[in-house]
Amino acid sequence: MCLASDPKGGDLQSLLRAEYASALVAIDLPKPGVVPTPRRARLWDLDDKLHCPIIGTCISIEELQRFARRFQFAAPTDDDFTVHVEAVGLARHRNPVSEALQRHLERKFHLAVERFSKLKSDAEVRRQWIECCNQGDVAGPLWAVCTHRAVSAETRQRAYTDIHMLSHQVGAGQAADARRLAHLAAENTELKRKHTHEMAALRRQLAEATAGLNGRDAALEQAALFQKRLQRFESGQAYVEMGQRLLALQTSHEALLGASRQVQELERQLKESREESRRLLAERDTAVAEREALEHMLQALDTPVCDKAGSDDCAGCSEALSARCVLYVGGRSSLLAQYRQLAERLGITLIHHDGGQEESLSRLPELIRGADAVVCPTDRISHNAYYHVKAHCKRVGKPCLFYRGGGVSGFAVAMARVSRGEFSVAGAEAPAG
Repeated sequence: MCLASDPKGGDLQSLLRAEYASALVAIDLPKPGVVPTPRRARLWDLDDKLHCPIIGTCISIEELQRFARRFQFAAPTDDDFTVHVEAVGLARHRNPVSEALQRHLERKFHLAVERFSKLKSDAEVRRQWIECCNQGDVAGPLWAVCTHRAVSAETRQRAYTDIHMLSHQVGAGQAADARRLAHLAAENTELKRKHTHEMAALRRQLAEATAGLNGRDAALEQAALFQKRLQRFESGQAYVEMGQRLLALQTSHEALLGASRQVQELERQLKESREESRRLLAERDTAVAEREALEHMLQALDTPVCDKAGSDDCAGCSEALSARCVLYVGGRSSLLAQYRQLAERLGITLIHHDGGQEESLSRLPELIRGADAVVCPTDRISHNAYYHVKAHCKRVGKPCLFYRGGGVSGFAVAMARVSRGEFSVAGAEAPAG
């Protein structure tokens, strides 16, 4: 939805506010028997009526104005209402703006999304939503509820109506608070004025009573009473009590800050633990693959080896198919002897091309045609050689294995996979070993 600016402004504002009011009051009851989506919904997957409360509740005016400037909204950025309406319209369909809003909401409320993702049923989601509403926490839970994979249309409708009524209550409460604040300010001014006058009157009465103390016991008692009342006003006891309450509040605030810092530290440690766990799992998988490759290599020690193993003459070898002749493109030239030794132990005849470092790429088609299969370490070859190998293998239908790891262990894994027939056809990516 793109809004053009109107020089007059009045008619456009009226239309926008009418559309906004219609969006707020339109309550469509969900149809029974609707099956929840098997994945989390995206912003543009949601019902149109949900976009207004989500953008209005979950995205602040400052954030929305940044999106308006970034994507050059048609609405003037100093008009919060028109910017909001244009953002609501754009959120109904998938586009760069709605995708940016989706990513922003996911980052902003990732903790709420993770908390709600642990809930597996619609009833649990609804109970958690009601608890969040009772605690006054609605922005993050609203996004998590509306996009939850197990949420039903009825629960989304419950969240929509709760936010709708809450907006009315908040607006009415703010208006009442403003009126009450104005009344209290006027009352405070009047009380200060009366207090000043009363203090002045008490001082005058005290002075008059002190002047007539001779022979007037009643005047002495009255003067003592006035003196006591004056001391009560001037002692500052009320200020002492207020200071004590403020100190208690500050102590509580510092305790809450400390707890918040502890939670943040625990979250950081948890994130680091997860990353370390993923790294260890990856290392374990790599080690297992290398171990299996080496075991396979050791089992193949007694396999007969082609007499031409390791020679470039394999490109025209008449026994290439039976001898399993493999062309190795790229890698580390300093490890070529170890590459050939490992290939021979697996019964594989290895021919090598350095990927264009010193040898010409024009020899690749001839070498590829003479080999049974081609292996290529993607991290130890130039882009030009990579595309030459892939294109020619696809052209002649030659099996090809691309893998990462130019070292001896990586080569051993690749050779073991080739010996087991684990490669792709015509230069496509090989399956995982």
